[in-house]
Amino acid sequence: MLKLIKTIYLIFLMIFISACDYQNILKINSIPKLDKTLESVNKNSLRSISDINSIAFEWQKVNDSRIDRYYFYRTSLENNSSQLKLIKIIKNRYTTHYVDNDLKPNTTYKYSIASGTNNGFQSKLIPVYRVSTLPILEGVSFIQAISDLPKQIKILWRPHESHRITGYILKKKSPIESKWKVLKEIDGRLNIEYIDNNLKDNIVYMYKVTAITFDNIKTKSSKIVQAQTKELPLGVQNLFITNDQPKKITLRWDKSKSKNIIKYNIYRSNKSKNGFTKIVSLNSDILMYDDIINKDGAIRFYKVTSVDSNNLETALNMNSMMGNTLVKIKKPIVTLAQIKDNKIILNWKSGDTRTVSYIVHKSVKETFFKFKNKKIKNIIGLRFEDKSIIKGLEYVYNIQGVDEFGILSDKTDYISLKPPKFK
Repeated sequence: MLKLIKTIYLIFLMIFISACDYQNILKINSIPKLDKTLESVNKNSLRSISDINSIAFEWQKVNDSRIDRYYFYRTSLENNSSQLKLIKIIKNRYTTHYVDNDLKPNTTYKYSIASGTNNGFQSKLIPVYRVSTLPILEGVSFIQAISDLPKQIKILWRPHESHRITGYILKKKSPIESKWKVLKEIDGRLNIEYIDNNLKDNIVYMYKVTAITFDNIKTKSSKIVQAQTKELPLGVQNLFITNDQPKKITLRWDKSKSKNIIKYNIYRSNKSKNGFTKIVSLNSDILMYDDIINKDGAIRFYKVTSVDSNNLETALNMNSMMGNTLVKIKKPIVTLAQIKDNKIILNWKSGDTRTVSYIVHKSVKETFFKFKNKKIKNIIGLRFEDKSIIKGLEYVYNIQGVDEFGILSDKTDYISLKPPKFK
């Protein structure tokens, strides 16, 4: 009985010692079946080549004919783990290369290898092999964004020095945005320019570039650069619009303070706030325009914009200015209309200080349906005597004022007089 107990204890001790030896300091997530008689991989033959997210391994083939596979174990030092995990079974004794992919950049890993048989037994693990992935590549060394372009920004950067790079991701955001947006994915390491179009005027935008390797690994981002689109040209200065011109409205202005102005656009509307349409474009050396209206007292509203050499134009959200053609003069006021001494006498007073002369319109009623009309012009005074009358006929008069520009007032009301026949 004592001999049996000693034998069991000895077997337990051997298993414990073997397991400790197999773990080789690190723990294994599940203890495999161990056969110490199996040939292990030569620990001195293990070599590795690191990449950013992968590590390639090479080792010397095991000559033991019982071996038909290899077991690869790994753990990461990133989370201070001490437990090895089986990551790959290579089911061919003659395979002596393996690439561990999808690793984290700039991270240290521990590996161990065991040889094994097809019935599940494994040799002793080799001592832990430490190796690190490479850090991610630095970003492009130079980037620039060019300001003061019309509605666009040009972004330039230096080609990434690594020939692993196959393209770039260009990102953008404005100061009012919280998140970066992908603006463009650009193929080719040597394609290092992009023009961002259709932007708003006088707005700052920010940009950064990330290079991409052939195996889709992103480098560090470039530094952030910013640029501002060109502001719209300033409008004209000291705009003056007339209200005393006959049949026209004249606009005058001083040139815009902005540089490279090539023309001015004039917009007009019958309303003060909307309905504006462009009526003319003028070269930048012209600072006046006559808007022919051919109507008395016409009211119009105007805006004048500047256009520069990039075809940028002053915003139309400016306040409009009103102008009007010269209004009609007021009609005369008749003070006397009588027949005396075989003549008709008309007196009146001026209804407007602008009046310089008068027109008397005379109509003679020859029959019930027939009138004979006459216009007497250039009357300077305020009295008209008509001696060319025939008794018994009806005469109808009205008077109209005329100003220096030939603008006519409305006619006075009709004045009807009929000299009586002789008895």
